[in-house]
Amino acid sequence: MKDAVARLTPLGLVVLALLGEGDMHPYEMIRLMRMRRDDRLVTITHGTVYHTVARLERLGFVAEVGVDREGNRPERTTYTQTEAGAAAVREWIRRELPLVDRPAEYRVALAEAHDLDRDEAIRLLTVRRDALAASLAATTAGHAGALAKGVPAQYLLELDREAALLKADLDWLDATLERIAEPDFPWGPDASPSERYLAQRKAARQ
Repeated sequence: MKDAVARLTPLGLVVLALLGEGDMHPYEMIRLMRMRRDDRLVTITHGTVYHTVARLERLGFVAEVGVDREGNRPERTTYTQTEAGAAAVREWIRRELPLVDRPAEYRVALAEAHDLDRDEAIRLLTVRRDALAASLAATTAGHAGALAKGVPAQYLLELDREAALLKADLDWLDATLERIAEPDFPWGPDASPSERYLAQRKAARQ
């Protein structure tokens, strides 16, 4: 049977990490995720978010902290991230960040990598960087070998594209690792919230 962290979906991780910013009800979560365009990473609907919150509660990663009603609006249950939930976020990111064969999970892990200590994030991304370099070398060698055997280039377009994408990803990651390593690059929960962030939180509560 999968452990609890392995049961987390990308949406589950996004929701759980969101609660790391403060207690929220699902409607606020949905509005905030849409404002931030998290729908680029995961599918966000009322049904999927409410279902995900229920699963997180069963796993012990979130807990109810109150129920509110304003005017004629339906009751809204507010949830908080538990200690187990906070630990699950970090563990999920640790598992997914260095992998090169799970692109959907990697994008979410990268978006939430700031939940890890700077040095740990750099270490895990370096593992990914080395895996990308090895994959690029193998792909480039395969492409060159196929050409040497006389395979027409028209049949190798997909392989050529794969090599280009790997190189672009590797170049970006090399530059990003240097940026993150700079002491003045904001990182982690101690980074001061921007005015835009505070405005989004306020708007999402409306």
